[in-house]
Amino acid sequence: MAEKRDYYEVLGIQKGASEDEIKKAFRKKARENHPDLHPDDPSYVEKFQEINEANEVLSDPEKRARYDQFGHAGIDPSYGGGAGGMGGFGGMGDMSGMEDILNNIFGGFGGFGFGGGTARSTANAPRQGNDIQSDVSLSFMEACRGVKDYEVKVNRMSTCENCNGTGAEKGSSAEICPDCQGRGSIKTTQRTPFGAISSSKACPHCNGKGRIIANPCSKCRGAGRLRVQKTVKVDIPAGIDDRQTIRLSGQGDSGMNGGRSGDLLLAVHVKSHPLFKREGYDIYCDIPVTYMEAVLGAEITVPTIDGDVKYDIAEGTETGTVFRLKGKGVQRLHRTERGNQYVKIYVEVPKNLTKKQKDLLKEFEASLSDKNYAKRQSFFDKLKSKFDL
Repeated sequence: MAEKRDYYEVLGIQKGASEDEIKKAFRKKARENHPDLHPDDPSYVEKFQEINEANEVLSDPEKRARYDQFGHAGIDPSYGGGAGGMGGFGGMGDMSGMEDILNNIFGGFGGFGFGGGTARSTANAPRQGNDIQSDVSLSFMEACRGVKDYEVKVNRMSTCENCNGTGAEKGSSAEICPDCQGRGSIKTTQRTPFGAISSSKACPHCNGKGRIIANPCSKCRGAGRLRVQKTVKVDIPAGIDDRQTIRLSGQGDSGMNGGRSGDLLLAVHVKSHPLFKREGYDIYCDIPVTYMEAVLGAEITVPTIDGDVKYDIAEGTETGTVFRLKGKGVQRLHRTERGNQYVKIYVEVPKNLTKKQKDLLKEFEASLSDKNYAKRQSFFDKLKSKFDL
């Protein structure tokens, strides 16, 4: 006999759990592991039986007490004589009440038959299509300003136009599977020491579809959907940033049996810019100025994402000075407000001077005094004070 898991472990609760905690845990596990939610994985039938069995014992105070004292042997005679003739599960064979519980949990979403209960089929129920993903490559400026009617080519599963998604050739239709009566699953009943236990498995005749297509569609070969390439137009909003995602509802794979289509997820990739760097909604750039512009002050040209603007730098501007252009950054996503642009000045030292230029600079330097170099003078004053020179 296979080793059974601890019932508390099955429901994911502690040994001293209250009745309310047991009830909540059972409902949660039943939702997550119901076979109808996993039609392609038969292992969920066993998982659901295990969850039901754990709840059957732990929700009954008498059975729970025996289980807590003797373990599985306390409620299962096949685990030895530890509990003597304790009567096994005492009602496990009649699970007709489970359908009412499932109706409360799933809102009438049965499908897993116990003790003669009627299973509701989901084989032909509407199923939502899968989400699909594609990449969007934008220039720096396109991301900042946005793009109207940007075209993206995607490969998606689309409803077959030849058969309108039925899978059957024009003029014909699918037939209800005679073995499972359209449920997509067949029920088997096993007699055990605990009573009759019913379980479901995919119908082998229709492969769990609930329908038999005698004359499959010549275009989709009975699948009801085809993989096609489609061009989707999307408005890229101003302010979108690298590694953000745009979701287009209903542009993913088509659903099945009338289910809604999935979504298209567009992963955005933004190229770098030779002048600008972006942090959030702010723009940063470095501007070189000449030695004379820095010394005397000047009107300089500053590039922005909206075009060039003029800016007056003050006399004596030094390398590392940063000024702000308010509202010249990126528009905030789906809003009208904008970030700022921060401009950092660096003074370019002239190189490759002629002898005459060097002589003029030396003459100019000789005309200066300490008062023309405030920081330099302050540095040497501090140095002299520190070392008492």
